[in-house]
Amino acid sequence: MNTAAQIFVGLAGVFHLVIFTMESVLFRKPEMWKRFRIASAADAEIVRNWAFNQGFYNLFLGLGALGGLFWFGDKGESVALFACACMVGAGVVLVATDRRMLQAAAMQAGPPLLGLILAAAL
Repeated sequence: MNTAAQIFVGLAGVFHLVIFTMESVLFRKPEMWKRFRIASAADAEIVRNWAFNQGFYNLFLGLGALGGLFWFGDKGESVALFACACMVGAGVVLVATDRRMLQAAAMQAGPPLLGLILAAAL
């Protein structure tokens, strides 16, 4: 995989690790659940288990992207690009579900999409 693609795959991986931290580690803090458009502590408690689980999806995708970068060769590249394809798919589902989530979907899907395009083009 070329260097330009590796940079965007790496950014995508790190981004997903940050989201894992927000959803699974720091979610009980009001400043975190408010970032996810949750209006009250009661509502945050209702979705806390969902957020915890969702955070681990992001952790696994982030580790797949980053692990694939460090696991040299075709196998590592395949793992990293598959993780990126999953990230892009999740971003599409997010914005298709709620158009107000366009910015979040772009942040989630933009870097991995660029990584996929650059890996294919260069």
